[in-house]
Amino acid sequence: MRSTVSSLACSLLLTATSAFSGVETALEPRQYGTMNSTTILPPSEDPWYTAPAGFEHAQPGAVLRLRAAPGNLTSITHNTTAAYHILYRTTNSRYKAAWAVTTLFVPKTPAQPRTNSTGPNTLLSYQIPYDSADVDASPSYALYASPYSDIGTALGQGWYVNVPDYEGPSASFTAGVQSGHATLDAVRAVLNTGFGLSPKTNYAMWGYSGGALASEWAAELQIQYAPELNFKGAALGGLTPNVTSVLETITGTALAGLAPAGILGLASQYPELEQYLQENLKKTGQYNITRFYAARNETLIGSIGAFANQDITEYFTNGLAALTEPIPMMVTNKDGLMGYHGVPQIPIFAYKAIKDEVSPVEDTDKLVTRYCEAGANIWYQRNTVGGHSAESTNGNARALQFLTGVLDGVYNSTGCKIENVTIAISTSPLKRSPLREDLFG
Repeated sequence: MRSTVSSLACSLLLTATSAFSGVETALEPRQYGTMNSTTILPPSEDPWYTAPAGFEHAQPGAVLRLRAAPGNLTSITHNTTAAYHILYRTTNSRYKAAWAVTTLFVPKTPAQPRTNSTGPNTLLSYQIPYDSADVDASPSYALYASPYSDIGTALGQGWYVNVPDYEGPSASFTAGVQSGHATLDAVRAVLNTGFGLSPKTNYAMWGYSGGALASEWAAELQIQYAPELNFKGAALGGLTPNVTSVLETITGTALAGLAPAGILGLASQYPELEQYLQENLKKTGQYNITRFYAARNETLIGSIGAFANQDITEYFTNGLAALTEPIPMMVTNKDGLMGYHGVPQIPIFAYKAIKDEVSPVEDTDKLVTRYCEAGANIWYQRNTVGGHSAESTNGNARALQFLTGVLDGVYNSTGCKIENVTIAISTSPLKRSPLREDLFG
């Protein structure tokens, strides 16, 4: 594997350097797999997770660093022969130059191109719902502890799998523009690296819950931000179209811990929201600023445990009004409300539980209606059984069926189809990962 990285180094150096128009600083040698392969450091401690000087002059999607994923990632992930970490240029929610990391898995047996395929091999961009304001919860690191079964399943299909740390180095959970840009640029980056892929490769997106947030924003932003990309489709499960609505729905419930993480994730992109929090969170008492900010050092599971059943508005001096004051509303309107940056130009399969307890189904209904009225191609299934947790399993096989169809070039439905279904799967046909067990029951 290391020889593979070495053989790619020269060509990638030329590719990456050419993107640095007018930049004199050379890319640093440690970008090419010089890290000890047995060392696995969290992003906050790993010097590899930094962008080279002058990176902001590179084009979005340019590869800035590349290494073989250290440690045993290939041995704990089914159906893969190699895994790579790619650090690439992207754009944050304020449309400033930024960077992010993605993990690319190579399948043991790449799927043979179909007769109607436009190019070599097949790529799935799989956005994990890591839902944390802690950068050390990023998939490129967290996957060592919690392999995701869907990744192994996709690799078993012969698909290459791209898994971006779409929240970026500031762990900007719920920041839609950041997440969408980073997802699109991750696809650009993996296509730029080669590894059997090319711009003519068939590729699609898949995400559930927080992963669907990143995927939907990518689909929404693609026409303006990455018009050259030609996704074959996107499967979006458990959508959360309105962040404010989610915060209002989950406060006081078992999933209340999503709220501090989401608010802090947005604040990492908007200094004015950070200042608002400093001024409006209570300094004393049981619900205080120190306890609230502790979510920046928690994984999703840790945050859910720490804030379970709490009324998150109790942390604010002005209570529930905090969600609707000018600064929070400005931020959520820009970065937490789907449907206002563009209409997806690709086939969409959306699946949602009618009794979703994280994001009201009415929010997704409105989003789908908005897109359909603008001419989108959407197949939307509303499940009459289960909630947010159960639908991640209940919708899994349907999402895979859709993705197989679009990637094989045999899905030819157009227009919008909205239907209620009744589908309950007591046990997932896929091997469930520890992370999925904790998240979705």
